Amino acid sequence: MRGPRPGCQPRGDGWLVSRHLARRPRASRVRSPPWGFLFFGWAIGPIFIFRDGSFLNGPKGTGVVTGSLRERLIALIEPRLERLGYELVDLEYAAGRGHALVRLYIDAPAQVTVEDCANVSREVSALLDVEDPIPSAYTLEVSSPGFERVLRTQAHFGRFVGARVFVELKEPRAGRRRYTGKLLTVDEGGIELEVDREHVAMTFAEIGKARLAS
Repeated sequence: MRGPRPGCQPRGDGWLVSRHLARRPRASRVRSPPWGFLFFGWAIGPIFIFRDGSFLNGPKGTGVVTGSLRERLIALIEPRLERLGYELVDLEYAAGRGHALVRLYIDAPAQVTVEDCANVSREVSALLDVEDPIPSAYTLEVSSPGFERVLRTQAHFGRFVGARVFVELKEPRAGRRRYTGKLLTVDEGGIELEVDREHVAMTFAEIGKARLAS
């Protein structure tokens, strides 16, 4: 039995699909509240809602978790997306009081469409239902990467050689942690930027986060 199809909404620079997933089974039902569409599905009880960019920052008071659970989710989800022909650009996990947020940013050889977001949302929802790695109810969001896409792997950096990027180091170097400049080279060890007409090399181990810059 297949659950109802999620709703999708433009988010300014792409698409967003959102699912709320409860821990306990519920009876299947469908209703249309005054403010939009709300679907309760079978098994883990997904709720699909139309949502715009104002919700992208997650519930107030939550913090993005970068520890072992996030790494486990990446290891679990990334191979499945690759088999489906998608790239996992980034994954964010934020734990709240009794409810968590899992946010996926995906890319595809062609432009990411509403159908791509819906397909990934459905596949990942089923995967997490089986593996059950999250200890609470949670919201699953799937989005296109947007203009300031995250650069997480060597392959990500390699694709954007020549582009302007922002890099934040895990630890300051000579009192400086943030660099914005042209991405010159990428190899197995790290990257080299041109910043203020100077070449700055850094290893992947030093990089805390990076993204395309405007």
